[in-house]
Amino acid sequence: MTTDFMGVMTAAVLYGREDLKIERVGIPELGEDEVLIRVQVALTCGTDLKVWKQGSHPRMIHPPAIFGHELAGVVEDTGRSVDGTIRAGMRVVPSNSAPCGACLYCRKGQPNLCEDLLFNNGAYAEYVRIPGRIVRQNLLEIPDHVSFRDAAMVEPLACVLRGIHETDIRPGDTAVIVGCGPIGLKFIRALSARDVRVIALGKRKGQVQAAERLGAYAAFDVSTMDSPVQIVRQLTEGGRGADAVIEAVGSATTWQWAMQMVRKGGKVNLFGGCPHGTQVQFDPALLHYSEITIKATFHHTPQFIREALETISRGEVRASDFVTGEIPLAELPRAFEDMKHRNGELKTAVNPWA
Repeated sequence: MTTDFMGVMTAAVLYGREDLKIERVGIPELGEDEVLIRVQVALTCGTDLKVWKQGSHPRMIHPPAIFGHELAGVVEDTGRSVDGTIRAGMRVVPSNSAPCGACLYCRKGQPNLCEDLLFNNGAYAEYVRIPGRIVRQNLLEIPDHVSFRDAAMVEPLACVLRGIHETDIRPGDTAVIVGCGPIGLKFIRALSARDVRVIALGKRKGQVQAAERLGAYAAFDVSTMDSPVQIVRQLTEGGRGADAVIEAVGSATTWQWAMQMVRKGGKVNLFGGCPHGTQVQFDPALLHYSEITIKATFHHTPQFIREALETISRGEVRASDFVTGEIPLAELPRAFEDMKHRNGELKTAVNPWA
């Protein structure tokens, strides 16, 4: 089937720094290998907040452009060369990217570092066009028992699951999660479900309560603490430090905390990216003589997109644990203003049809 209608839709268009407008724009026309999805739900996220503040992203979005990347919906139309297994009416969740499969990094089994990683935005709209490469690699059918809202969490959960895999955190380990935003809380939920003893550090009472609800063994508000490092080490065997620390904030201070909270031979995942130009100081003796492994996990891969949907399908992660409200698309600019001022919302579901 091919698109045979002309029309307009409502969409959120990013024009620049903190400049987001709700407008009527043309429904995207399809190439022969592309798919048009009627968006049922889109979710806000920390990455979109950063891009909104910055006004662009060098790899992901160049204004003016329709915004957003976490979504689930229904296939509205397909290009003429799209595989016949993808049909109108199918409930689907697309990833926001797909690797090329041919560059050095793809050949080395690191497709998240692909030199031609294709990103796609456009979730905050009534319809979104999915490029052919994503259709072929990262457009998945949603199981009947999984809601659109749950399915829309696939992309961020895939990043979290890959972070756990890359850090090699095992049942019985003690892991510290620094940061209790939506990503940090997903780490807490996924790790606690794997019998990992999780210590969580947030900076608001609501975050601490959410961490405890999602399975943290202990959770603390660092804004009320003089020495988070000392408190965390006291909760580990012999005060030696945690087996693994995942930093999910992205600041020089919290990167340094992570290095000081891990035991000898332990692993640190610097998951939260610091702003360009940030300088972080580490004691080289600590790294060398304690044999600390430092990792940084960027993005996801097709493997973990599938693992994320399977995890959601099993009911191990639910949107109800993270999505704290729903708004119509018209209210999205105000929602980003609220997020900027840290209103305590974790994730908000955006309904383009409300």
